[in-house]
Amino acid sequence: MISYTLTVTCETRRGIVAAIATFLAQQGCNITDSSQFDDRETGRFFMRVSFVSETGTDLNALEKGFAPVGAELGMSYAFHDESVRMKVILMVSRFGHCLNDLLYRWRIGALPIDIVAVISNHMEYQKVVVNHDIPFHYIPVTKENKPVAEARIMEVVEQTGAELIVLARYMQVLSDEMCQKMSGRIINIHHSFLPSFKGANPYKQAFERGVKLIGATSHYVTADLDEGPIIEQDTVRVTHAQSPADYVSLGRDVESQVLARAIHAHIHRRVFLNGNKTVVFPASPGSYASERMG
Repeated sequence: MISYTLTVTCETRRGIVAAIATFLAQQGCNITDSSQFDDRETGRFFMRVSFVSETGTDLNALEKGFAPVGAELGMSYAFHDESVRMKVILMVSRFGHCLNDLLYRWRIGALPIDIVAVISNHMEYQKVVVNHDIPFHYIPVTKENKPVAEARIMEVVEQTGAELIVLARYMQVLSDEMCQKMSGRIINIHHSFLPSFKGANPYKQAFERGVKLIGATSHYVTADLDEGPIIEQDTVRVTHAQSPADYVSLGRDVESQVLARAIHAHIHRRVFLNGNKTVVFPASPGSYASERMG
């Protein structure tokens, strides 16, 4: 049996769930997991359905057969073969904790993606990337060459067929043009102190202010710096007995975990853009254990 996922977004109205369930039943498909959300403030409806084809119906037949249903209900929808891994590019600068964490999760199968390239504006992680048999692209960035550097990045995206870019502590601001072109396909991670404690040494600033919670936020990248739709967040408690170095260590841990969970949600089509926010459906029981690995 072939496993598929159907994602749907449309204006809310009666009969959407019934229409989808009826279509799948008629195609010899059995629903294995379903999540939906009706946003009454915006009048938008979101749905994610996992199902198996018990008759071997292929992706093209499903898309062709569903077209009249989607058109009648004004849906934006997509069918996905769950056996096909998403192609992902990782980007990193000089902080390697998120990169190393993602490489480990990928290596043990906890993060089912195809890492098609790692891009960096520094050379520190070339060896570790190449040792994983992953292409490494050194693309230095300065004020003078930034447009050229971004053009080179987009060349790598196009050549590899990457569907997602992950900024695993990549410390360069992307241009508005690139953010718009890759809208909903770039994920970033940073500490959750923002808008407080901007600039250098945020954890030292937090220590000096006696902060009791350290957190991390993962979000889609937009032209508004660090203000894109949030996918995942988490916190860890700290006390007066801990040092600035402890804050940094705990911060790196929570950043790594939050980024991995955000990627996991995205690649399993559980994240839907909803204006400046996101709708994130919970992981199914079968994937929960791997997603929560820390």
